[in-house]
Amino acid sequence: MAFATAARFWIRLGFVSFGGPAGQIAILHREVVERRRWLDERQFAGALNFCMLLPGPEALQLAIYLGWKLHGVRGGLVAGLGFIVPAIVLLLGLSWVYARHGSVPAIAGILLGLQAAVVALVLQALVKIGRRALRTPALVVLAVVAFAALQFGGVPYPWVLVVSAAAGLAMAWRDAPRTSPPVAVTGTSWRRTLGVGLVLWIAPLLALAPTLGLDSLWGRLYFFFTQAALVTFGGAYAVLGYVTQHLVQDLGWLTAEQSVAGLALAETTPGPLVIVLQFMGFMAGWNQPAPLASEHAAVLAALLAAWATFLPSFVFIFLGAPYVERLTHDPRISGALAAITAAVVGIIATLALLLARVVLFPGGFAAGPRWSALVIASVAGVLLVRTRIALHWVLAAAAAAGVLACA
Repeated sequence: MAFATAARFWIRLGFVSFGGPAGQIAILHREVVERRRWLDERQFAGALNFCMLLPGPEALQLAIYLGWKLHGVRGGLVAGLGFIVPAIVLLLGLSWVYARHGSVPAIAGILLGLQAAVVALVLQALVKIGRRALRTPALVVLAVVAFAALQFGGVPYPWVLVVSAAAGLAMAWRDAPRTSPPVAVTGTSWRRTLGVGLVLWIAPLLALAPTLGLDSLWGRLYFFFTQAALVTFGGAYAVLGYVTQHLVQDLGWLTAEQSVAGLALAETTPGPLVIVLQFMGFMAGWNQPAPLASEHAAVLAALLAAWATFLPSFVFIFLGAPYVERLTHDPRISGALAAITAAVVGIIATLALLLARVVLFPGGFAAGPRWSALVIASVAGVLLVRTRIALHWVLAAAAAAGVLACA
């Protein structure tokens, strides 16, 4: 199959990849395995298992890997960029509309409906991931401890993941004998990949240092979103709780309401849901623009957030792709991943609690619910669980209901 044919497919995919990671992975399987037969089931399953081991958006990483498998590095670049660039551009436009016109009644109504639907989506994800991940009593305990550590103990999100991974590694080491040799990383290709990745990561810093400074909002955002990208296990719902805690509660660069609005807008765009971090960067720049104009500060912050968020996915795939078979069959790695996934259940539970407070109980739990949002969230949840209606139609109906509620 010609590179040009594959490139056209990857670019078109970026405009139709709605439905979150599950929907996007299903699209990739249908198109790449079933319809076009570019790869077989075994190759696709191995690629998916590998991507599940990595921090970052698994559907994006799967697209990069499949592109690499077909046409090497250039194939991975085209597949990955085709997957995310449409979402980056669309969300920039939506972010500007929200920042400039979010208080207009019609826009506020649309956001109310979308935010209520997002509450249902997060609760659905919590149940689905919980059923899949919490297979043993030990994993249930890990999930509960992770929730308590974040919600009541103030433990930083990365430390929750590190401790969970260590616990999973210890349990796997005890229960499962080592069945595969260590992964040997030889040659110069990995050094070249790391070198190129490091240069691409440093480039924005070289532009910021003599102009705005590394201690500016933009430099601090870039470092923080790089850190977030390296611990983004469990997808956007998990990392959003961590980012919200830091940017909203610790730094005050944006509000919890703006964070929830970003997740709602990200759900309406194609591409990986973790694109919500770009919106959060945009709003941080919009809220703290000096010495730039609001629009310029926001766009710069958004692009830096997107660069820091997505660059590691390309580096991880190009580094690890030659070693997929050994990585995915190592029982110790599988044990660590299972423990991290269990912790992610607790992390998503903290996000669900935050969303319920902001969207459904804006006056606090004692003041009672916002009934319009509660009804929209309940109906959206029923539609998502009990019917096969596509997600974009559920979101559209929720947005229309929000406009009616605010009329």
